[in-house]
Amino acid sequence: MKHDPIATANAMAVTVAFIAVVCALAIILAPELSLGIAQSWFHGIDLSKVQTVVGPSLGSILYGWITATIGGWVVGYVFAKTYNYFLKK
Repeated sequence: MKHDPIATANAMAVTVAFIAVVCALAIILAPELSLGIAQSWFHGIDLSKVQTVVGPSLGSILYGWITATIGGWVVGYVFAKTYNYFLKK
């Protein structure tokens, strides 16, 4: 089954955009829980050293959301093209 690169990229972008919104809400509503989860993903690196006292600004949340969505689209597109390439072999 071939992947349509544009459809795959769009699906990936929407998925990443959704995750970014959930992540931003988690950081705003439950910063300590969010820090604990992130720290567990980084195998014990002490992220409290880089934790800010002030929550994220709307501008930084929006900037992160936009760049993550664009990055997700690029990853989805590259994935589909690479998948289709290897499918032919």
